Amino acid sequence: METLRRLGRIRSRDELYQRIVTPDIEHAIERMPKPVGSFGYDAWGYNEDAAKIGLGLIRWLYEKYFRVTAHGLEHIPAQGRVLVIANHSGQLPMDGLLIGYAMATNPNGPRAPRAMVERFFPTVPWLGSMLTGIGAVIGDPLNCTKMLEQDEAVIVFPEGVRGSGKLYKQRYQLQRFGNGFLHMAMNCHAPIVPVGVVGCEETMPSLANIAPLAKLLGIPYVPLGPLLPLPARVYLNFGEPIIFDSAPCSEEEVTERVERVKTAIRELIDRGLNERTSVF
Repeated sequence: METLRRLGRIRSRDELYQRIVTPDIEHAIERMPKPVGSFGYDAWGYNEDAAKIGLGLIRWLYEKYFRVTAHGLEHIPAQGRVLVIANHSGQLPMDGLLIGYAMATNPNGPRAPRAMVERFFPTVPWLGSMLTGIGAVIGDPLNCTKMLEQDEAVIVFPEGVRGSGKLYKQRYQLQRFGNGFLHMAMNCHAPIVPVGVVGCEETMPSLANIAPLAKLLGIPYVPLGPLLPLPARVYLNFGEPIIFDSAPCSEEEVTERVERVKTAIRELIDRGLNERTSVF
């Protein structure tokens, strides 16, 4: 309520901007090894001003609403290409926003997070534009490869909608991982930083998927559950980088490597589950 009262007393657009974009956020953006054009944009629509406002808004969710605890941020390289691979859940991309905020404000070296999102997200009014401006990109292998070649920090959820849309009874059960991210890591010589996310399963628990409505709307799922995210505590555990050589190997060997990453994420999830003392 105090935050709402303060916002109610703001009289100008500049004052609102200054309340949202604090000096530490400005400093984090300045420190990021992120090249942009003269107008502050890159080729995929990322914009420095949008990123600043996005971080300012996400900050409240990160610090006050979900009260995120992050461990292992020192494992994210301060510069150079990297794939950040995490488990997916929660119906909405809250996990991506929170991982991105942790990376962007990392005291060991802030990075501009480039999250790979499902193709339907950019079509959602307002949400699509916001996600694009703060760095999200349609999860296409070509986009991801080009970003890695430009030494970006890319967030990928290999479970895709299988993870984000799963029911509450399946919480913390990792779904099938695609092999695409592993091929990109090998081809681009990019280290993989695994992340275990705990808490997003409880933010929007889904009891069922209303499939006919989802089909009508042209989206993968419509969950039967809370209309707004619940304030569950979120724990992010970043693991040590995993590096695979780029020597040619069979698809079976690639799958074995994917399972190694999956096992690392499962262990990080278990660490988060053991760490938390209550869901809320």
